Parts: sequence; structure tokens; C-alpha cells
Amino acid sequence: MDLDVAQVRAFVRTAEELHFGRAASTLGISQQALSKRIARLESGLGARLFERGGTGVRLTEAGQRFLLPARRTVTAADAAVAAVTGDDRPLRVDVWGHLYAPMRTLTQVAAHAGELITGHGRDLPSVTTALLHGDIDAAFGRVHPPLRSGLAHRLIRLEPVDAVLSAAHPLASAHELRPDRLRGSVLWAPGPLDRLDFLHQFAERFDVRDRGTGVNLGLPHFLAEIAGSPDRFSLLPADVPLPDVPGIRTVPLVDPTPLYAWSLLWRADDTHPGLDRLMTACATQAAQSRWLEYDPAHDWLPEPPTPRPGDGNGWRPFAV
Repeated sequence: MDLDVAQVRAFVRTAEELHFGRAASTLGISQQALSKRIARLESGLGARLFERGGTGVRLTEAGQRFLLPARRTVTAADAAVAAVTGDDRPLRVDVWGHLYAPMRTLTQVAAHAGELITGHGRDLPSVTTALLHGDIDAAFGRVHPPLRSGLAHRLIRLEPVDAVLSAAHPLASAHELRPDRLRGSVLWAPGPLDRLDFLHQFAERFDVRDRGTGVNLGLPHFLAEIAGSPDRFSLLPADVPLPDVPGIRTVPLVDPTPLYAWSLLWRADDTHPGLDRLMTACATQAAQSRWLEYDPAHDWLPEPPTPRPGDGNGWRPFAV
């Protein structure tokens, strides 16, 4: 059979949303029109792609097998149209983890990566959804498992992390600290720890049992909350420019030094040529600035890098 791209696109979007109403909304069509497209596709293929029931929508075995080639079909169709129309659009790049200022790193490679349009996603789940929907081409932030299928990522930068303390904290005058010396303090987080994987992993690894949560209203407000209590601390990458908040001290962490891992994330079947330019720019800057130095004897990472380049769901350090 000859596949109808509109029908295949309707299937892919519904498979990602697992909800006919939401999928129809993202495509700008009615739910009835979406259902008709999928019904015609199933009829042509001679197989049911979705199970529809009172508990919602889920893919059948045939639907699961069809999903990856269907995504590739939609991507190829979009690329074919762009080749004829000359739609050489900019690469759409989003970021997350805003308290840790991801744009600091991205701006260092942007000038050599071609034309970019940047966005500001809320968190990793929202950004991965946007990638799978094709709303953006790439994203930059900390990647941690589990990662949704169809996505790939590469490690770009490992950044040392400092402890941020109130000036009244008993350890504030130290020149450096071992992470385990913070066990008696309260780890202050800008949101629930189950949504802040790096802070959660740090607390578990170094047995920090006392934990508190604020509201993420930006870095100045977050630091003011820490400054107001002599038993609180948090973690920030060493290069994050701090606003002028009285009563704050930063102390380097050693033996081991926690490293915050920044990665580039993209949809595995995206063929936008700007992706290659961005990856090359990241590789060059990583080599020049020694961004990927990691010594397991002295550093700590929640997910240590592995020496297996090419594994889309593992660490893939750049090589120049």
C-alpha cells in the first residue's frame, strides 16, 4: 500500500499522547478527523494499531512495531518538502534547569553553530515531549534516566559544583569541604526532590537526611531563603554568576568533587543539518575548555560516563 503521510502523522502523534483529544489538538484538527485518519490507516494496513477502552488508549503489538518506522516516514516527508521549498529554517534549541543557568554554556558555542532559535522549557519531561512532537530539534540540560525511546544524547560538559551556604552557617568559613561534612545540614531545594534528580542523588549518596523545599521564584529568591537560615545549604555549578544577595557564601566541594553533567538531547531520527553544526561546535569548545575531564578517584557523578561511544541511551562523550 502507499502510505498517506497525514494518516501516519496522526498515528505518531496519538502514539505519543496516548489520548485522541490531545493528539488532535496538537495537529489542529478535530478528534473525529483524527479518528478517521487512524481508522483508514488501520484498514489499509490490515491491523489494529491501538487498543481503545475505558482505561484509555494504548498501542497494540503491531502499533509498537509500526511506531519507529512511522516516525521516520514523517521526518522524511518533512525533509522532502523542505528540500523543494527551500525552508532552511534555524535549529530550534530549548533548555531546562534554569536555576543552573544552562544558557551560559550554550552561548559559548552558539556563534559557531549556525542560526539558532532558543526556548525555555520548564523541565526535562516537558522538553522531551516537545522533542518527540517535533516542536523543537534539540535541547540542552542535565539528562538522567529513564529517557523516553526515540531520543539520543551526548555529554557536553562536566561542571564542578560548589556548596552555597548562609554566612551564618558553621561551615561557611571553610576554604573547601568534603560533601559528607554537610550531613548535619539541611539541603534546601527549589522544588520537590523527586523532580530534582541531581540534588536527590547527592542527598542519597552523602547521607544528607535533612531536606527542605522552597518555591522556585528565581535564583535571587532561592539564595535569600538560604541566607536566612544558618543550617541550610544547596548546590550550584561553580561558574554560575550569583546575584548580589547579602549573607551568602560559596565553598568548593572536594574528595570527591560533585560534577554536574550538561548534555545535548535530540530526537534520534531528526535530520536537520543544524544538529551536526551544533555538535561540532560543542565538541570543539569541549576540547578547548577541557569540559569533559573526569577522574573517578576525585570526582563524583550520579551516572558515571562509560567508554562506549555510539550508545544512544548511555554517555557519549565527544571526540575531536
